[in-house]
Amino acid sequence: MTCTTLLHADQEEASLKIEMKAVRKLRVHWPIASETFSRLAKGDAEAFKDEAGIVALLQALSGSPDLGDFGNYRHVFESGVGFEGFTCAEGATPTLGAVGQETISPTFVFTTYFDAALDDAAVQRFLEHIVDIHPWEVPVIELTGPMSVSNTALPAVFESQAAS
Repeated sequence: MTCTTLLHADQEEASLKIEMKAVRKLRVHWPIASETFSRLAKGDAEAFKDEAGIVALLQALSGSPDLGDFGNYRHVFESGVGFEGFTCAEGATPTLGAVGQETISPTFVFTTYFDAALDDAAVQRFLEHIVDIHPWEVPVIELTGPMSVSNTALPAVFESQAAS
């Protein structure tokens, strides 16, 4: 009997237990090549490995054990692709585009979560690392205050049956 079968067979006896955990959300917008954008939009996850910026960002995540910690799951992140638009003002030193020019950049949007109780100094160190490796002069980094996310756990009866 598989775990799936156990869940269906015992469905009426127990239900999933939902717990809430206080976290903060970190979202980073990262420019990517048009080819990488196209590959990701088509569902080609291997494109992650071929884009140096994404590789650097994911290495930063894996080097920070507090980020993306969901109990038995580590380095959890979500991503999406889209476009970032901007016009550089006088005094800017753009990596892409030119002063006074409207620019649209294919963008990888990376989102992860960390415990709301994480020390501010640790958060500051990670943010500084992201700024250091980010190619933009002014990276778009969003950091929320504490919020709650669900943490679903199977009841103990399923855990013991699944182990046998």
